[in-house]
Amino acid sequence: MGERLKLVRGRQGLSQRELAKRAGVTNATISLIEQNRVSPSISSLKKVLEGLPMSLAEFFTFELPAAAPSYVYRCADQPDLGGPGVQMRLIGSGQPDRQISLLRERYEPGADTGAGMLLHQGQECGVVVCGEVELTVDGQIHMLQAGDGYYFPSALPHRFRNPGDEAAEVISANSPPSF
Repeated sequence: MGERLKLVRGRQGLSQRELAKRAGVTNATISLIEQNRVSPSISSLKKVLEGLPMSLAEFFTFELPAAAPSYVYRCADQPDLGGPGVQMRLIGSGQPDRQISLLRERYEPGADTGAGMLLHQGQECGVVVCGEVELTVDGQIHMLQAGDGYYFPSALPHRFRNPGDEAAEVISANSPPSF
């Protein structure tokens, strides 16, 4: 929705500030919608579109131009696939025919990937960037510190946990992609 609004606003030669003024909303509202950081209600979106002017039907039915391939994934474009206390940012989520899952992971103190063991096809590897991580693979427990790495068949039961007092960060990859 954000890309669509930005394109329509740009086609009409309006700045975010001008559209906000016309629609009676704040500049921040327009910016957050365009960055896909908020998803407006239908009534809020309708109010913004009145500043263009454009109907909801027109907004949702016009065709977007084909996007050029993206080779850079900014932090805001990396979906978080983690859960409570665990952040797993996927790099390249929109890449067609992606052959690798590359994750930037952050484990808060005491956080883990869950009580159950993970299992999937392929191979998995990574390196601890900071903090410490307890890696369990096929019943074997390994304590990893910053700079330590791992590589194992993902079909073996495994899980990750941060037993430390500070956040731990890991960069990991698996192939074929399981995320």
